[in-house]
Amino acid sequence: MVCGGYFRARRLTGGREEFPKARSTIGQAGRLLHCAQTEKKKSFQYEDLGGAGLEDEEFVDILEERRRYSDLGFAFRTFSPQPYKGNPPFSTAELNRAVLESQYMRYVAKEVATETGSSVEKIREEACKILDEMSQNLQLGFIRLMGYTMNKVFKRLFSGILVNVEGVNKLQQAVQESPVILMPNHRSYVDFLVISYILFSYDIPIPVIAAGIRNAGMKIVGEILRRSGAFFIRRAIGSDKLYWAVLSEYVRTIVRKGFAPLEFYVEGFRSRTLKALTPKLGMLHMVLEPYFKGEVYDITLLPISISYDRVLEESLLAHELLGVPKPRESTMGLLKASRVLQENYGCMHVNFGHPLSVRQLCEDKINRSQYNLIPRDLPRKPTPEAQACVNWLAHLIVRIQEEGSRISPWSMMACLLLQVPGTVLTEEGLLWDQLKEKTLWLRKLMLDFGAHLNWPEHIPESDVMSSTMVLHRSIVHRKAGRVYLVQEDDPERKHLISPEEGVMRTATAVLMMVSYRNQALHIFVRPALLAMAMHITKSVQKDELLSFFCFLQDVFSNEFIFVPGRSSQDFEEACCLLKKCGAVCVTQQEVTASAARMDVLSFLQELIKPFVASYQLMFRYLCEEGDHVFTEKQFLPAVRNLATELILSGKLHTYEALSSDTQKNVLTALRRLEAVTKLNSENNEYKVNKTAVRRTGDMLSGKIPPQNLQATPDARL
Repeated sequence: MVCGGYFRARRLTGGREEFPKARSTIGQAGRLLHCAQTEKKKSFQYEDLGGAGLEDEEFVDILEERRRYSDLGFAFRTFSPQPYKGNPPFSTAELNRAVLESQYMRYVAKEVATETGSSVEKIREEACKILDEMSQNLQLGFIRLMGYTMNKVFKRLFSGILVNVEGVNKLQQAVQESPVILMPNHRSYVDFLVISYILFSYDIPIPVIAAGIRNAGMKIVGEILRRSGAFFIRRAIGSDKLYWAVLSEYVRTIVRKGFAPLEFYVEGFRSRTLKALTPKLGMLHMVLEPYFKGEVYDITLLPISISYDRVLEESLLAHELLGVPKPRESTMGLLKASRVLQENYGCMHVNFGHPLSVRQLCEDKINRSQYNLIPRDLPRKPTPEAQACVNWLAHLIVRIQEEGSRISPWSMMACLLLQVPGTVLTEEGLLWDQLKEKTLWLRKLMLDFGAHLNWPEHIPESDVMSSTMVLHRSIVHRKAGRVYLVQEDDPERKHLISPEEGVMRTATAVLMMVSYRNQALHIFVRPALLAMAMHITKSVQKDELLSFFCFLQDVFSNEFIFVPGRSSQDFEEACCLLKKCGAVCVTQQEVTASAARMDVLSFLQELIKPFVASYQLMFRYLCEEGDHVFTEKQFLPAVRNLATELILSGKLHTYEALSSDTQKNVLTALRRLEAVTKLNSENNEYKVNKTAVRRTGDMLSGKIPPQNLQATPDARL
């Protein structure tokens, strides 16, 4: 646990430095720039990413005005957005016709007809059906309907929706100059339409939004979403060549024509852990191809960070992680979920990032002349160079999304509560005054690390934390000056629960709390990995710590987001932040712990321990199991049963090993480390190399010295 030590910390401030548009690509990563300014070192600045001022932008609550006027007045307000380059309106029918009649689709139709032995006409009919299933049908009347509905819903759910006006103004300018791609993070179903709601409020063109095909199947609601700008994509496309062709040409045509801003989630799915997910590259490839082929002069990417005080689906997400099947999206399910309107979910922050120029970002990363050698209308696989560029861009966007998020007081408290033994929270309770003291300690540390906090000003600190506890009363409650974990209780239960059921009840509340801790992890992950490297290796040699740091990044690259090729810079950032708060002394050859600030290192090590313990548990299971071949369906419940047994026996102290996301991340990591091989994609069948898994576990536990890791910085990343 964190000691009660304090240190002076001030809000990071500084003059706002002006950068060219494309060199401000990590404008929210203030702590990196601050490290560079403090240490006077350029070696680890994000020079190719740029930077911006360290002052927080002003956020305005757009619901405040909505509460004073009628919902109908808002819905039927004058809406006059400025289109891309003043283009005349381009209808949905014209867009679809342009897709079907393109040279690309004509070529693919002939190719598919030849491969399948069918006629070109039949293939084109099939393509037309795919497009009908997929296509949006954006209509202003339905935007007004959604505006009216969302106005009522948001005013019930949230105390405020805070938006950075400067970011919105930059977006308003950007949509007139080049095709704009809106790239929000995805933490809640609310994300889906909140961006459209905000753009409608500020007279900015409504985006077309990539959505899962399941939403299209919802009676009435599916059609409303379609007419509000959603286009629907199948989750499993596989090797369906025609579907890929229709989808990619549809997306490229939207970008080429500047039909509307295009919105999609680069993470691919809604994060069930509220942690950033490893980005998916397919949609981003489609979006960037018109630029790679020289069909547009430039494309603007706009990262958007959406942060919640409380997420509507918090309980649902925890149950999903524990193996409870996700409810199927349906209109009836949506109506049943209306009870959430009775709850308070605090504030939502929507931070529109700095517009990023693809032209300038990719200037030294891709040679576009190669696309002149093949006619643009012919399909071609992305080159390794293009794949590397898109991968770098995708990770960069997710990192900027992380940096642009606002950390709530509850996220800080969750970080601390999860480091308290489970029996204390469930039986004895943690002293409320102790939690308050440590939360204020952590707040100072986070400010010193350059975090953007959602901590209300001009309100007593004790009141802020008390109201936070009330907001999250479904997870924790305060009684007689102590804080306890709330455990699920079924009033209809007529028998005593088993020990295993007790573990699951506790796990539900713990995993809900974990999700809020995860929202703050990006602030600490790099110094925490260095702190863990120091703890495991017991080394002070900088080169040995760097090797182990890179190994930890490789193992946990599905848990945390690292921009490819930046491992050495990440290490230097970690050294800088720990040195800045007095936790370590850094020389050219050594990194040594400061005895006066062991509280910081202890806190950071405890933050990473659940991940290390969960991975080691699964490594142990794979090494001890008799079979070398297993399926994912066998692996997940078996590991969950083993973790439950160890928790009951007191040998495992983290409930995060019960999470299906953690379990799947372990399999992905072992595949990347070539310790597990996927044999059958359809059945998710794997073959384990027990020797390689055991070696990875030994490396993670420090049994193999860091000098024997033979790891090269950035070798895998």
